[in-house]
Amino acid sequence: MQSAAFTFALFEFVLLIFSLSVHECCHAWMASRLGDQTARMQGRVTLNPIYHVDPVGTLLFPALAIFGPFLGMSMFSGMLIGWAKPTPVISRNFSKIRRDENLVTLAGPASNLSLALVAMVLLLVICHAVPHGRQIVLSTFQYQLLPDVNPSVQALVLMGVAAIEINLSLFVFNLLPVPPLDGSHLLRNVLPYNAVQAYDRIPFWLSWLMMILVGGYIIRLFLFPALGLILFILARL
Repeated sequence: MQSAAFTFALFEFVLLIFSLSVHECCHAWMASRLGDQTARMQGRVTLNPIYHVDPVGTLLFPALAIFGPFLGMSMFSGMLIGWAKPTPVISRNFSKIRRDENLVTLAGPASNLSLALVAMVLLLVICHAVPHGRQIVLSTFQYQLLPDVNPSVQALVLMGVAAIEINLSLFVFNLLPVPPLDGSHLLRNVLPYNAVQAYDRIPFWLSWLMMILVGGYIIRLFLFPALGLILFILARL
């Protein structure tokens, strides 16, 4: 059980870095499509993690959250979240600033939701195309690796399960209306001017506290029923 959990943790860590890279790449790509080439000129329209990695948000914090429990550090346990370097955007390059800002902002969370859906389709295919596939998939969701399973199949299932959990977490996390997350940009675009001025004065330390504590609680609140629904679909379809 401990060995299976550590193997799953390794897949989670790699998938988190990849998913964050996709998230930022989609921000950059959408901005480029809408007329702002700032991120493209900085090489951000790429899936190469080197261009997106933030040492704390992409490596240190996720490592503590994912591998911490194996070292007796359970403070951030279960918080499958992280962040990459913000994608640079110059809004005045857009033809319709508010609309285009919102589209660029939504491109990130939409990419995470899309990755989760692709992973679920992959697992459904495995359920039907591989002998005992459904049992392998459902057991992996319970952190149980069945004996005598083809290593390639088991790796695909681990990747699919980790991709679902990571990307659903990132989807919810990034839509929180807490600066500097994507949700804060969406909220700013609907607030009146005076409210925006007050909103922009939220202390940096308070934003971090809300991201980690409140964000972790909201993610758990959403993730458990979402995973329950996915498990029901995988068990029935």
